[in-house]
Amino acid sequence: MSDRAAPVIAIDGPTASGKGTVAQRVARALGWHYLDSGSLYRLAALGALRGMAGPMSLGDCAAPSPDADEAAIAAFAARLPVRFDGDRILLDGADVTDAIREEAVGNAASRIAVMPAVRAALVDRQRAFRRPPGLVADGRDMGTVIFPDAALKVFLTASARARAERRYKQLIEKGFSANLPGLLRDLEERDRRDASRAVAPLAPAEDAQVVDSTALGIDETVERVLGLWALRRGR
Repeated sequence: MSDRAAPVIAIDGPTASGKGTVAQRVARALGWHYLDSGSLYRLAALGALRGMAGPMSLGDCAAPSPDADEAAIAAFAARLPVRFDGDRILLDGADVTDAIREEAVGNAASRIAVMPAVRAALVDRQRAFRRPPGLVADGRDMGTVIFPDAALKVFLTASARARAERRYKQLIEKGFSANLPGLLRDLEERDRRDASRAVAPLAPAEDAQVVDSTALGIDETVERVLGLWALRRGR
């Protein structure tokens, strides 16, 4: 099977919808490769926050504004020195697995994701993850832009309140400080920004299966996606 012929399950959705955890578990269940496309944007954002130079505290730099040097960030994204080592993510040899999950980085990633040059720089990088026996890719435009021919497209969503509560729990469990009302405001703002951007706005693909996980646990959501894949294969 050629790389191009390898099947893809695309799981898109808004911030904190659980798509990353669900996609990882689906990939594990099928024995497929996994792509966390959001980590690439977060890595580019981290590079921007750090001035694309040596390590710095995230608090030392403000998040890039919409009128930041798009060309410089895109150039960095195109040569992103990233390596995935199991569940760890290395940027230029440094472990940034936890750093890219900081809220400051997430907000910055949402800001640079509206930049056409940055998105274009990361397209080929994302498509290169498509290899046999298959790929489960999560993000915001996997089914609409990166893998429009995906065998199964899922749009995973949940209410903003439920997503904020999940993110709050994750941050507290990891030892980070968090404020639930603030997280809710940030999520709602990021939803508006992602849905209204000119390039690849966040929206379900026309042929996507929408799964609302507001009232579902992770195991139930994973089973729902695996069930959709079983149905698709049976056609």
